[in-house]
Amino acid sequence: MSKKILIVEDDALMLEVMAYILSSSGYDVSTLSSGGEVFNQIKINRPDLVIVDTDLSGINSREICRLIKLNNTTRNMRVIMCSNEDDSPETIMEQKGSPDDVLEKPFDISSLMQKVEHQLAA
Repeated sequence: MSKKILIVEDDALMLEVMAYILSSSGYDVSTLSSGGEVFNQIKINRPDLVIVDTDLSGINSREICRLIKLNNTTRNMRVIMCSNEDDSPETIMEQKGSPDDVLEKPFDISSLMQKVEHQLAA
C-alpha cells in the first residue's frame, strides 16, 4: 500500500508539479488549493504526510500545522512546511506545534524527494 500525501498549496502550478512528481514516485497524492478543507481532508484520507505552504490565502498555515501537531489524533502525522525566502526555517521550527521539516522555496526535485522520503521513513 502506497503512502498517502496531502499537499496544500494555493499556487496552481506549484501544486500540479509537486503532485506530479510525488504521484510518479508511487505516492497516493491528494491536493487542496486552500487550507479551508484541510482538516476535513485529513479526517477522510488520513494522510501519512501533509505538505503545506506557509503563504496560503485566507488561513494561517502555521495555525494548521500547530493544530495538527497539538491534536492527540493527528500529532504523529508528519508535516513539511514549504517556506519562501521571507520565512526563515529557524523561525518556523521555533513555533509551538512546529512542523517536522521545512522545505525552502525555490526547491529542486531531489530536495523535495529527500525530505518526503526522510519524513515517511521516520
